[in-house]
Amino acid sequence: MPIELNFWVVPPFVSFLTLFALAGLALVKGKGRKVNLLFAGICLLGGLLSLEKAFASIVTDPDLALRSSRIDHMFVVFFIPVYLHFTHTFLGIARRKWLIGLAYAFSGCLSLLSQGDYYLEGVKQYFFGYYAKGGPLIYVFGAASTTNTLYCLYLLFHSLRQEKDPDLKNKTKYIMSGLGGAALMAHFNFLPLVGIGFYPLGNLAFIPLLLLGFAILKHDLLDIGFVVQKGLIYSMLTGMLTGFYALMIILFNRVFKGMGQTGSIFFSIFFFVVIVFVFDPLKKRVQFVIDRILFKGKYDYQKTLAALSDAMASMLNLEEIMDKTLWTLTEAMHLDWGYVMLMGKGGEQFQVHRQKGALLDAKGLSISKSSLLIQEMSRRKREVTLYNLEEWSESHDDPSLLKEDFGKLGGTVVIPMVFKGEINGLLVLGNKKSGDLFTSEDQELLHTLANQCAISIENAKAYQLIENLNRNLENMVEERTQELKRALEEKEKTQDLLVRSESMAAVGALVAGVAHELNNPIASVYSLVQSAVETMEEMPPDQVVGSEGDAEETEELIDDLKFSLKELNRTKDIVSSLLGISRQTDEYSEPVAVNDVCKDALKVLHNQYKRTGIEIIEACEDGLPEIRGNFANLGQVCLNIISNAIHAVDSGQGKIVLKTRYDEHRAMVIFECEDNGPGISEEVMKDIFKPFFTTKDVGKGTGLGLYISYEIVRRHNGNIFAQNNPQGGATFRVELPVTG
Repeated sequence: MPIELNFWVVPPFVSFLTLFALAGLALVKGKGRKVNLLFAGICLLGGLLSLEKAFASIVTDPDLALRSSRIDHMFVVFFIPVYLHFTHTFLGIARRKWLIGLAYAFSGCLSLLSQGDYYLEGVKQYFFGYYAKGGPLIYVFGAASTTNTLYCLYLLFHSLRQEKDPDLKNKTKYIMSGLGGAALMAHFNFLPLVGIGFYPLGNLAFIPLLLLGFAILKHDLLDIGFVVQKGLIYSMLTGMLTGFYALMIILFNRVFKGMGQTGSIFFSIFFFVVIVFVFDPLKKRVQFVIDRILFKGKYDYQKTLAALSDAMASMLNLEEIMDKTLWTLTEAMHLDWGYVMLMGKGGEQFQVHRQKGALLDAKGLSISKSSLLIQEMSRRKREVTLYNLEEWSESHDDPSLLKEDFGKLGGTVVIPMVFKGEINGLLVLGNKKSGDLFTSEDQELLHTLANQCAISIENAKAYQLIENLNRNLENMVEERTQELKRALEEKEKTQDLLVRSESMAAVGALVAGVAHELNNPIASVYSLVQSAVETMEEMPPDQVVGSEGDAEETEELIDDLKFSLKELNRTKDIVSSLLGISRQTDEYSEPVAVNDVCKDALKVLHNQYKRTGIEIIEACEDGLPEIRGNFANLGQVCLNIISNAIHAVDSGQGKIVLKTRYDEHRAMVIFECEDNGPGISEEVMKDIFKPFFTTKDVGKGTGLGLYISYEIVRRHNGNIFAQNNPQGGATFRVELPVTG
């Protein structure tokens, strides 16, 4: 039999399984990307080399070992151009394409020469099995391979120092450690080729490849997704356990061979028991331990995000939802920063609503609803990252617009918040502090969370809308209540004014009747007293009294009678005024300019106030419409009001402001007289327009001025009011309607 199992077959066989697992994943799940295809090519070439070394460890026929080595090296020589091509593609080096072409041409020539003695001239047996012995060309291949490996490592190291993006730095670091380490270890395979009996360390390439597998697992190095990553680690685990299982077979085979029991049924039963009770449970236990070690962080923040999703379902405050979401994400996933964008009031721009972390000037960021990035996310209903942006860009004529929109947001991943098929917000996240990449599982969790967040946002908006409606309803009820209160107050004032008006009308009618009745006796008494005075003045003093000593008394008697005539004249004037006010006439038909009435009243009163030092300010509005009424009677109203104001203010410090204006809404011409006097007390205010009511000293006022003014204004269908000013003093306002 040309094959004999031994211990030395295990390391290259494990490396073969590991490399072929990586190559298969890169081909199947690498999405056809050039860099992944080249990575698969490197793994396939390395796997062929490891398979050939495993075969060389167990083969017992030297000719068979030589043929397998020559077949293997016909392909292995292409490791130089494929590794160079991968490095240039991974780093995005577009120049020096000629170097790649030259490498492929060089390897093609070596491939053709690899079947002759100038490349491999024979085989040599070592303690680890048969190994090919190199010819002169093997030194050429070794030198070219070493130069190429050092050149590629230099490019990767230089890029690592220059790169600012933590994701690309991580990728470069693991590519250097994994593939670079495996390539350097493979160089020790040249020692047996040149006759040195040193164990080929390239058989242990699975050790740096485990680091590369960890990078693919932890950092999604090939963008092949979390589920595939788990498959990868389990495949590598299976390969290692298979090697361990093969090692056990070899050891026990030698033990049983020494006992002469190799072909017995006992040997088969024993290994069946080992597989059932040891190998499979051991595999499951190791998988569990790996899950706990490598995926512990992911499981932890899965639970955290699940708890956040439950918490958001009960939140009704928009700011609280945003703060809770950002805090949980940045803490659980260890992010540098994150922010949430919501639709602005105009409904056309997404604007930053809340932010967390070290991002600066995020509040000024915005993106249009009509932007290409938003449209693409609306169509796909998926998140966009730095890694699928290229894929999205391929479907557009101008991919730079999509990249420009994404770059404007400054994030590593942008997750749309979709509610009822529409995007109502964006969740923008920065890099992880650890430098880890966002895996596909991360994106699935964030996608679910974003949808939950969108629902919570809509719930919060609806709750706020209801709250605002309730608040507005309360305000409307309060405003309507205040309006009703004001209406009731106005009603009470109107009723009071109506009662006062009716009362004053009744009093006026009574006064008019009394005045009419008094008119005749006053005239009779006045006539008799006047006749007596004239008679006494014409008669000699001695005919009036009995002696000359009474002449002084006669003069006093005549003076008393004259005073009586004066008072009778005053009484007659009062009665005449009362009769004039109470008499209904049709003389209110002439056009009257209120500004002219005011100016004429000031002219009449000029002598009364000119030496008092009282300041009179006229603030009459120009262009007032004329009213229909009696000019003389309205002049009497102005005279009475201004005269009262002059008597109310102090000389030297008094100030009176006369205003006229037009209230277009009510079609009223308004005259106001404002003074800085002592004001009007509440007791006086309620009786101020009643007849014969006066606050002046006895003999100085009749109490008819404001009453007559009230009646004149009422006959003009107007209103007259008196009120105290907040700053002191009183204001009388007369409102007269403008009729067409």
